[in-house]
Parts: sequence; C-alpha cells; structure tokens
Amino acid sequence: MEWSAILNLIDPKLFIVVAACWVLGYILKQTPAVPNWSIVFIVTSFATGFAVWMMGPQPEIILQGILCGAVSVYGYEFIKGIKGAKEDIQDGVK
Repeated sequence: MEWSAILNLIDPKLFIVVAACWVLGYILKQTPAVPNWSIVFIVTSFATGFAVWMMGPQPEIILQGILCGAVSVYGYEFIKGIKGAKEDIQDGVK
C-alpha cells in the first residue's frame, strides 16, 4: 500500500489533526513524566477527540481520527528511523 492510498482515506480537513498530533507527540516525548508506551494512546485519543470536535460524532470520523493518530505516530517513527540510518552510515555501521 502506498502513502497516497492512506492519505486518500483521511479527509483533507483533518490534516491539521495529523499536524497537531505530531506536535503533541513531540512534546510528550520530551516530557520525562510520560512513559513512552503511553504516547501512542494519548495521541490517538487526542486525534479522535479533535476529529469528532471538528466534524461531528460519526463512525467514519472516529475511524479517521484513529487513522490521523496512527499516521502521525508512524510518521515520527519513520523520520526517526531515517535519522538513525544516516548516523549508522556516517559511523560505518552495516
């Protein structure tokens, strides 16, 4: 599955939710009192609530909120993986 297929599942009005989740996740990651395992649950709950607040309580909107949270967490992990790979290449690790 390609990114374009996933992005077609998210209503364009909800891209702001993805961006807000990314920021929230970054802030939570920097907060020592928040365990790493809980960040995905907090971000997904926030995304679902924000999407429902923006577009109303409908099953499709709840699913899109969950998808927004998932895309933001995956996006963060993807970027983190790329940075780690670049560091490994620079250090000569195979």
